[in-house]
Amino acid sequence: MAGILAWFWNERFWLPHNVTWADLQSTEEAAFPQAEDLYLAFPLAFCIFMIRLLFERFIAKPCALGLKVQANGPQKAQPNAILEKVFTAITKHPDEKRLEGLSKQLDWDVRSIQRWFRQRRNQEKPSTLTKFCESMWRFTFYLYIFTYGVRFLKKPLMPDLHYYYIVELSFYWSLMFSQFIDIKRKDFGIMFTHHIVTVTLITFSYVTNLTRVGTLTLCLHDAADVVLEAAKMANYCKCQKLSDLLFLTFAIVFIVSRLGIYPLWILNTTLFELYEALGNFPALWVFNMLLVILQILHCFWSYLIIKAAYKAISKGKVAKDDRSDIESSSDEEETVPRSKTPHSTITTNGTGGANGTNGYLTGGTSSEEH
Repeated sequence: MAGILAWFWNERFWLPHNVTWADLQSTEEAAFPQAEDLYLAFPLAFCIFMIRLLFERFIAKPCALGLKVQANGPQKAQPNAILEKVFTAITKHPDEKRLEGLSKQLDWDVRSIQRWFRQRRNQEKPSTLTKFCESMWRFTFYLYIFTYGVRFLKKPLMPDLHYYYIVELSFYWSLMFSQFIDIKRKDFGIMFTHHIVTVTLITFSYVTNLTRVGTLTLCLHDAADVVLEAAKMANYCKCQKLSDLLFLTFAIVFIVSRLGIYPLWILNTTLFELYEALGNFPALWVFNMLLVILQILHCFWSYLIIKAAYKAISKGKVAKDDRSDIESSSDEEETVPRSKTPHSTITTNGTGGANGTNGYLTGGTSSEEH
């Protein structure tokens, strides 16, 4: 085991050629980041996740109910053992051949069966209350950690920086695992990649003592996320004008910070100035590669944000957050079709009118608006 650790923490990989681990040992005169501090992130990540559960249950939920946030989720599909078995064991999106077979078996018309499957898929979508609680937790954490970390940008590095780093690392570890049980979004894979890159960047910058670069990167990201989560909460509270204003503010902050400050200040420093000051060593190359990957994600998200902002300006309303609030289980609903027999008419879910509980319009389809 000792041999594996010695190989992993090889000085020639992690440090410049004229620096050793002994040079980075903390003394009474100076405190340096220690690699073993990172082990604290794992138990702390579990603690943060438990704090989140308590926060959402005892703080966010009462606030949401006080703000009249809709607590009910989508209506459930009419119970049907045969269709439920197909849905859970075979497919959630039956093809035309299977639909025709089910139509003959149940004596339902095909459109009624299609509608049942849509309702059943929508049934798995989270309620607005659940989404509000998640956004309120993230808003609270991002606001706290941003106000705590921004002070390190103007002051000399202090021992408190270690606490800041470990809390940030623990939070992203908790996000990496909790997103498997959180609201499922279409950009799940991209967000998972983002979390992996972020965790690795925090680790590399801490171990190599590039904490100034790391702190600025974290603050840039947290600043935009605070506004994003605030916009989501306003949207869930049906404060549309406030939501639109916050979303446009978020778009400006995001683009300025991640397409302006990030590449011109951070990437320029790490790609060129650090190379001239510290020389070439493998960890710096990996660090820069991850920073570039992060910039590619920034460009992709900026495209989605600009597209959503254009819709907001042209239509006067932000239809959805294209970056990170699109549920993968979202489906479109159609007009209630007529069935072959009276017992097959599915009307118990209340979506036949314009004010259906899922927010769909009669006579056509309309995608969900968050």
